[in-house]
Amino acid sequence: MATKCTGCGPGYKSPLDAMKGPREEIVYLPCIYRNTGIQKPDYLATVDVDPKSPTYCQVIHRLPMPNLNDELHHSGWNACSSCFGDSSKKRNRLILPSLISSRVYIVDTGTDPRAPQMHKIVEPTDIFWKTGLANPHTTHCLGSGQIMISSLGDPSGNGKGGFILLDGKTFEVVGNWELPGEAAPFGYDFWYQPRHNVMMSTEWGAPKALAYGFNPEHVKEGLYGSKIHVWDWTTHKRLQSLDLGEEGAVPLEIRFLHDPAATEGYVGCALQGTVFRFYRTPKGDWAAEKVIHVPSKKVEGWTLPVMPSLITDILISLDDRFLYFSNWLHGDIRQYDITNRRNPRLAGQLFLGGSILNDGPVKVLEDPENQSQPPPRTIKGKRIPGSPQMLQLSLDGKRLYVTTSLYSGWDKQFYPEMIKEGSVMMQIDVNTANGGLKVNENFLVDFGKEPNGPALAHELRYPGGDCTSDIWL
Repeated sequence: MATKCTGCGPGYKSPLDAMKGPREEIVYLPCIYRNTGIQKPDYLATVDVDPKSPTYCQVIHRLPMPNLNDELHHSGWNACSSCFGDSSKKRNRLILPSLISSRVYIVDTGTDPRAPQMHKIVEPTDIFWKTGLANPHTTHCLGSGQIMISSLGDPSGNGKGGFILLDGKTFEVVGNWELPGEAAPFGYDFWYQPRHNVMMSTEWGAPKALAYGFNPEHVKEGLYGSKIHVWDWTTHKRLQSLDLGEEGAVPLEIRFLHDPAATEGYVGCALQGTVFRFYRTPKGDWAAEKVIHVPSKKVEGWTLPVMPSLITDILISLDDRFLYFSNWLHGDIRQYDITNRRNPRLAGQLFLGGSILNDGPVKVLEDPENQSQPPPRTIKGKRIPGSPQMLQLSLDGKRLYVTTSLYSGWDKQFYPEMIKEGSVMMQIDVNTANGGLKVNENFLVDFGKEPNGPALAHELRYPGGDCTSDIWL
């Protein structure tokens, strides 16, 4: 799926070149059994998304991990468009960090992309002893050939936002990216932009606080984060910590605009349903401002009297025109036109489940947006359990793929029916001319029907790269 040209490395020369790339044919998804009561290992599923294929909408391969209770979560590549200029590099290894066990699996996707095989396992002790870090989360390949993985904590379950470096050929742990003593209080996601000598990282919370569910008291106790950290890409020093305050509590996914010349981007903040724009100021430092707010709803019949939207995943189309995010508690996906970077405009919205369905136990008493409670969503005869969560956009921006699992401990707490029924994968048709979202009624992958029992499918990856895996230099 990579561009065919002489002397080119993996991926695409530019984000706009990537938009002209081939249509996705398969996707990889980690599937989780931790917290489901099923004593089976997590696995990497390969799903056929080619409408011309006889196995369209089916899981065509499963690669089980050799251990139980890993909690596979996000994934990344050994090489991406940041290595486009290096013809010796190939995108052929998928990096699968385990959020709870702290193992990192290296999967060979190059030999047979439709049937990935295990290549190497990085054991937790290597990470613990060589870096003092644990709970690996986001993976990005670097232009240097190394692989960098953010961490949530230390081996004792406390928050610690550092970065693990792996050798890009041997996949041995090299050490820490950050300087000694420079780790942030919490970690989660990160995105770098060498052209501006900067990296940004975000904060979830202390692993021992979030491991088995969400307790609002832990927020008051300071066990969840609210900062974006600004790092010098060359010296690896932490330069700034932008405190987003209560409005920006739990900043999760962070995305620079794809244009490598851009000095701005967005971060989704879970607890108050906000999106902040971060940007470089005329002085040369960095700042952040709130640009989107999804108001909480006053409810009865739920755990708390007020229900936040809980923004959990965000992404930006490769042409930097549209921003998408999921509200995992309210149950909708939103599309914003971000042509005016400081004033995003709502262009599309779609409910696909959630906690405020009109036939459920929760009654909305007060909604600042005055939206009616949505009906349940049924696709191909199946009522969708859970709520939209992880997102992946096709390269051309016309198809948005969605899965419903956030993290097994929180799935079990907020959507226990999804633990019993498994998660699903859906496809949304996107109007890229004027904005708008519409469910593809003929597409559904039901992970409730898996051979070992209902599974929780999470992040989506294309073999040739996508708008959340690839960074342009």
